[in-house]
Amino acid sequence: MDHSTGGRWAALAGVVAAGAGLAAAELVAAVVDPAASPVLALGAAFVDVVPPWLKDVAVEWFGTADKAVLLATMGLVLVAGAALAGWLQHRRPPWGGALLGAVGVALALIAVNRPGATAVWAVPSLLGVGAAVVLLRVLVARVPASSAALPAALPVTVPAGGEVTALPGDGPSRRSFLAWTGATAAGAIVALVAARVVSAGSRAVEVVREAIRLPAAATPAPAVPPGADLGVPGADPYISPNDGFYRIDTALRIPTVDPADWSLRVTGLVDEPFELTWDELLALPLTEHHVTLACVSNAVGGDLIGNALWLGYPIRELLARARPQADADMVLSSSVDGWTAGTPLEVLTDPDRESLLAIGMNGEPLPERHGFPARLVVPGLYGYVSATKWVTELKVTRFADDEGYWTPRGWSALGPVKLQSRIDVPRSGSVGAGEVVVAGVAWAQHTGIDAVEVSIDDGPWQAAEVADTVGPDTWRQWRYVWDAPPGDHTITVRATDADGEVQTSDQAPPAPDGATGWHSVQVSVG
Repeated sequence: MDHSTGGRWAALAGVVAAGAGLAAAELVAAVVDPAASPVLALGAAFVDVVPPWLKDVAVEWFGTADKAVLLATMGLVLVAGAALAGWLQHRRPPWGGALLGAVGVALALIAVNRPGATAVWAVPSLLGVGAAVVLLRVLVARVPASSAALPAALPVTVPAGGEVTALPGDGPSRRSFLAWTGATAAGAIVALVAARVVSAGSRAVEVVREAIRLPAAATPAPAVPPGADLGVPGADPYISPNDGFYRIDTALRIPTVDPADWSLRVTGLVDEPFELTWDELLALPLTEHHVTLACVSNAVGGDLIGNALWLGYPIRELLARARPQADADMVLSSSVDGWTAGTPLEVLTDPDRESLLAIGMNGEPLPERHGFPARLVVPGLYGYVSATKWVTELKVTRFADDEGYWTPRGWSALGPVKLQSRIDVPRSGSVGAGEVVVAGVAWAQHTGIDAVEVSIDDGPWQAAEVADTVGPDTWRQWRYVWDAPPGDHTITVRATDADGEVQTSDQAPPAPDGATGWHSVQVSVG
């Protein structure tokens, strides 16, 4: 076996050793705190430092799969680094072990600096890297020795027993190496399975969630009018189903919160701070309200938007109980995982705006991925300044003193949703000649949509049929029937809100306060 072959075996040893170390770290983290996982801590730290333009690119390219892509990319980088560590340990010992050790210490430092972390959060990374370094040394020591033939003239003396037990240049065999690496890999799999069993809290919380029977709303929402959903195949329905509702947040691992352990603290610049438990929340007179939520990262024509029926308690009532002080102008809401959003106090106390501490979504308890047991729903604001999931605190403060998570990262402190419209059908591509239904949605949350127009090939604007709606806090479907002639065509849409503002044609990216521009699709009519 030549040096290059030995290097490949050593690289494999590095990957297996590092994988086993990470598996051990995951098992320890499941006992200490799942958020102390070195992989999750590293991924969360990366999300924290990513610039807005890169976040926009990730969301535009991968949509709601951005977290899976991030974790997969991290996995590839870790595999490459582990292979390098194995090669170094084989060719330049002890630098392979030193590389793994340095990475482990860095991961421990990252973990203990996460929001809500304690010094104990370093333990999974340190124990995991310790195991990885030991396994690396053991496995690399068993990398198969060179199998180059001995010189023909080299004399060999056979002992009296007649058996040659070793020859010059003999060493560990391939079979021995594979046995050790296979056993190590099997141990890693066992550790990962054990980690999942230990961290079965998420499944336990889901069982609790499924057993919850939400109380009836003291103030029910108006019925959805029959004409709110035009029923156009391929267009988004008026009410977005829970399992299809978009999810954009910074949580690589969905927080699991048992309602029995949950509470909401209302603190800060208030005369009467208080804490609200789950049972106390359920006993309050709850309100239902249809609200369309939108992500600020939604590009023109994007799908990071959805409409749902929410059940919750008006935030203005919570704030009235706390009695904000005169110089306060912002509420900093915090998630159980440390994420924050800064929302104007005047929006949350507006008597004409149903901002809710929501516990229900489309007739069922909030799904875990959408904030169970409680989240904020604020009509008319992008989620990054309002839609805190897994919320645990409302801190009444001032914009001069506090910032939400995304503001110091280049996003605007204020995030009113911009007037937008979107074409759902037809998609870009080919359609048949003749009558073609063009349809989509338009939104101007808390203002409302008044009209939608369609232009073909930059021609005159034609009025589209606009569907009914529950109220100004939701999107509206629209439809236009086009007599499509053969050829290539461009379809463009624009909307007008209830205040008479016409959607701007100026193209702007999502950062720093939301995208603008008209949505167009190109079709070939044949």
